[in-house]
Amino acid sequence: MSASEPAARYAAARRIAAEAGALALEYFRGWDRLTIETKGHQDFVSEADRNVEILVRKRLAEAFPDDAILGEEGAPSSGTSGYTWVIDPIDGTTNFINGIAQWCVIIACVHQGRVVIGVVHDPVLDEMHHASLGGGAFLNDRPARCSAKTRLTEGSIGVGFSGRTGAEGIKRLVGLAIDAGTVFWRNGSGGLSLAYVASGRILGYAEEHMNGWDFLAGHLIVTEAGGRVEPVEADRAMQVGARVLAGAPAVFDAMRGLALGAWD
Repeated sequence: MSASEPAARYAAARRIAAEAGALALEYFRGWDRLTIETKGHQDFVSEADRNVEILVRKRLAEAFPDDAILGEEGAPSSGTSGYTWVIDPIDGTTNFINGIAQWCVIIACVHQGRVVIGVVHDPVLDEMHHASLGGGAFLNDRPARCSAKTRLTEGSIGVGFSGRTGAEGIKRLVGLAIDAGTVFWRNGSGGLSLAYVASGRILGYAEEHMNGWDFLAGHLIVTEAGGRVEPVEADRAMQVGARVLAGAPAVFDAMRGLALGAWD
């Protein structure tokens, strides 16, 4: 693998995320006119999700025709290069279709079982959190760093929940968070929440199960921002998802203790 390969893909991922975000933002401005379908409990898809993913797939195929692509809405496509793109065209669809400005475009790239590129783009605020393996994390053009706070009582933790798991775990987690004196926060977009961990806005994030396209990019960004994550196998996560724990370095163990006390 030449040094130019990841660099070219990193630049392309940011460029494509920006273009996809601009298209998604056009749809968002007319959110009350979107055509919506229901995939399951609190699991929706709109014409915006599908058309944004089509755009991302088209741009990736044009730039890297030998790469594989895995997206939330479309069928997987195979490749021969060893690179797999993992995309969520609009993470936070429930927010999106109800006019709530907490959603993002997510693009990750996996190579030989490792996430090498992560991009989480918020078009509403024009904020792009991004990272490449070993290259550090950034919020737009500025370095991103996880919080230096040492206690959960000094900030908020993000929590997530979806219909893929039972409700008892999140109920216990919220109760334990309250008992620990921290503020629990849910914005409806796990990808954006992980980005907020990386830029120090929240102390950590926990969700009992997430799909790979929702969290692989954020996992890398948090790690490159100096944070800690519970390790996952990227290849397996692309297929079946995983539980997600991420946090600032000094509070990660406390965060993990809350989550495991709720889930196990």
